[in-house]
Amino acid sequence: ACTGIENIDEAITLLEQNNWDLVAAINGVIPQENGILQSEYGVETLHGPAYGPSSHSAAASSAPSSSSAFRHVVPSRQIVERQPRMLDFRVEYRDRNVDVVLEDSSSVGDIKHILENELQIPASKMLLKGWKTGDVDDSTVLKSLHLPKNNSLYVLTPDLPPPSSSHSGALQESLNQNFMLIVTHREVQREYNLNFSGSSTIQEVKRNVYDLTSIPVRHQLWEGWPPSATDDSMTLAVSGLTFPCHRLTVGRRSSPVQTREQSEEQCTDVHMVSDSDGDDFEDATEFGVDDGEMFGVASSALRKSPMMPENAENEGDALLQFTAEFSSRYGDCHPVYFIGSLEAAFQEAFYGKARDRKLLAIYLHHDESVLTNVFCSQMLCAESIVSYLSQNFITWAWDMTKEANRARFLTMCTRHFGSVVAQTIRTQKTDQFPLFLIIMGKRSSNEVLNVIQGNTTVDELMMRLMAAMEIFSAQQQEDIKDEDEREARENVKREQDEAYRISLEADRAKREAQEREMAEQFRLEQIRKEQEEEREAIRLSLEQSLPPEPKEESTESVSKLRIRTPSGEFFERRFLASSKLQVVFDFVASRGYPWEEYKLLGTFPRRDVTQLDPNKSLLEVKLYPQETLFLEAKE
Repeated sequence: ACTGIENIDEAITLLEQNNWDLVAAINGVIPQENGILQSEYGVETLHGPAYGPSSHSAAASSAPSSSSAFRHVVPSRQIVERQPRMLDFRVEYRDRNVDVVLEDSSSVGDIKHILENELQIPASKMLLKGWKTGDVDDSTVLKSLHLPKNNSLYVLTPDLPPPSSSHSGALQESLNQNFMLIVTHREVQREYNLNFSGSSTIQEVKRNVYDLTSIPVRHQLWEGWPPSATDDSMTLAVSGLTFPCHRLTVGRRSSPVQTREQSEEQCTDVHMVSDSDGDDFEDATEFGVDDGEMFGVASSALRKSPMMPENAENEGDALLQFTAEFSSRYGDCHPVYFIGSLEAAFQEAFYGKARDRKLLAIYLHHDESVLTNVFCSQMLCAESIVSYLSQNFITWAWDMTKEANRARFLTMCTRHFGSVVAQTIRTQKTDQFPLFLIIMGKRSSNEVLNVIQGNTTVDELMMRLMAAMEIFSAQQQEDIKDEDEREARENVKREQDEAYRISLEADRAKREAQEREMAEQFRLEQIRKEQEEEREAIRLSLEQSLPPEPKEESTESVSKLRIRTPSGEFFERRFLASSKLQVVFDFVASRGYPWEEYKLLGTFPRRDVTQLDPNKSLLEVKLYPQETLFLEAKE
């Protein structure tokens, strides 16, 4: 597999010369400048034993002749392989952006080849611009340009006319329309009503008619195609067909040397295959399929619609067609294919909770492989396989028949699994398909556990799936344990954070309550002070407005009033008997007992003096010549 040596005797001789050291033997064959082996887990430094000229000459005399050439291993020389360097390109063309991932050993022409499939523009018409080192040609190796990891380029097509916006809109509308083709089979006088989208090609129509009429495309004789439909690769939208319905007639092209009996046989034999197909079925019995079954299944499968459209922009739509076509060929008992992109399949399989994760199985289909129909019908559609895959795997599929789809998958494979896996798939021959890749997601990468080729049995396929599940289960248990411990730590941290948050809230609430209480006390104190100041001002004003106290020896009538406060204290003052009662009220207020808050009571008889007319004199209210009064707070 590594060296391409298929002669067993030569291989054994090389191993004997290197003391049965496999690495040294391989190093002796692979050119030194190409590097040495790369292990499954990364680059290894390999030390090979001496393999000198003398041993080589001895080997040459004893080994049988072979066309393989190999080189000597330099004694005690340490050789380290260089890891392939991947370069990312974002290529802009008009209103589209295309992402391309390639090794630095690729050439500029490889980029154009990928863009030719993506943009549907001939590589010869492209001018790839944006290189830091100036213009380059198609043979330039990317490694020689010393490019960074990420690069931006743009495509110019000076030889192609710019698209008209109105024309592009009308073309896009035509591509989205559905055409009804009424096809009449001339020999049997039967009509078929076929629906095709505007993006379908004339070639696809002819292949579908082949499925219905058993007339190979090369033998079909058509009537009714518009004069503009000159190329089978032309889409129906631009072929000039009448929308929404167009009539066509198809018959079998007659051969000059064909007899009437041969013509009848070709019209009725639905299992007829071309001469080029015969070689594909010569060895069918090696896989347990007799001639009748092979010609009854494989030949009909070759006449089916493609499993996947070429250059499909949406992977989900491509997988929908794949699933429908797979069901029509092999029945409804088949694995449940994940509908969506490969990245979405990764998310579904690997990035949920550890208990919900599954292995990812990638089925790579190839219609041109002689093993495909046997593998699909007898292995992949077996009930035990279908049940086991449904329970333990996310199954994703891709069709490698078309070159554009093959290149697209290899690009995805390089991006997600690395160049080693992509190179392994790239070197698979057509007859080794279909392939079944078993992928396990790890913390930082995706590991390919197994690559199962089509030449297997149901039991062997089941055993390899179960072996992959054992590896996955062990890893899953570790992941579950780590996840549980991580969740426990996060729960403790969340509880601590919540307790700390509640404590902070309580402290903040307490502090805010204290601040509000202090603010309220301050406000009340301010109000109290203002009221006291106001009362003091009123008291002083009243005190200043009081008439002077008359003397005892005054010749005028004098009334002597003795007033008791609520605290039991007494104060006295003399007033003129002619003074108004309001003067007494002002005097009491000047001592801090305003008449709005206190009432002045007489003793005998008990009466509320504050209820009397304040404009009357003391003599009139009988507070003369002397009287004892009591102050009492109003309710």
